[in-house]
Order: sequence, then structure tokens, then C-alpha cells
Amino acid sequence: MAHWAIEYLLLWGLGFGLALGVAAWIDDSGWDALPGWLSGRVGWLAYLVGAVGLLMVTVAPVWRYRVHRWEVSADVVYTRTGWFSREWLLVPVGRIQTVETGQGWLERMLGLATIEINTASHTGSSEVSGLPVDVATRLADDLAHRAHDLRDDAT
Repeated sequence: MAHWAIEYLLLWGLGFGLALGVAAWIDDSGWDALPGWLSGRVGWLAYLVGAVGLLMVTVAPVWRYRVHRWEVSADVVYTRTGWFSREWLLVPVGRIQTVETGQGWLERMLGLATIEINTASHTGSSEVSGLPVDVATRLADDLAHRAHDLRDDAT
């Protein structure tokens, strides 16, 4: 959850800074293309962006943690994602072509990694993010070996 919270904080912090800069520029330039009711209140734009950002930083990581799930069984990798509409994805281990482990700079700082499970089908590919590095590397190695052992010849 810390990973998602930091991502949202960086994104919405940037949005707040941009909104603050735009509001200051509009106030200082005397730009008159805005409607009369908005011209005196353009400074509130930054505060609105900041309030929405604060809500996203505090609520979204918890909500995301509650709805994102994954599980690996003997013959299937199951993932569930989605905030409002849910998506369940079942990837047969025998259909896995590649298993990739990656880290962004923020994941590296937090000791986390992301596994990408790729199949020949775009919709059959899956991703599991936010795993501790040792779990991710062990899981990727295990899935690659099991996929090799269970490989089927379906075309």
C-alpha cells in the first residue's frame, strides 16, 4: 500500500503544483478569457486539486489493496483487479510463454517487484505488482519451471 500511496502522492503533488502555477499565472497576467464568475475564484483550482489529491492518497491505496488479489495454484494463475468493475483473469500455467520480473525506481526503494506473466494471447497475460523481491523472484522461477513442465501443444 505504501507503494501506491507514494505514487499517488507524487502524481497529485505534481498536479497541485501545476494548478497552483496556472492559478498564479492567470491572476498575474490579467487574462480575461475566463467567465466573470470564475476570474476571481481561479485560485481555488489549486485547493480543489489538493483536496482531491489528499483524498486519493489516503483512500485509493486501501481500496486498491482490498480489490486486487492474486493466487497461484498447481495449474492456473488467478488475478483479480478493478476498482468499480472487476476483472478476473485465469492464466493456465501450461500456456505461459515468459515470466518477467521488474522493478521501477520506487519499487526498488521499497524492496518490491512486479511479475509479468505473458501468454500468446494479449488478454491471457497478467501482472502481479507489489511483491517483495524475494517472493517475486522465487515465484517467477517456480512459474517458469512449472510452465516448462506443463507445456501443452494446443494451437
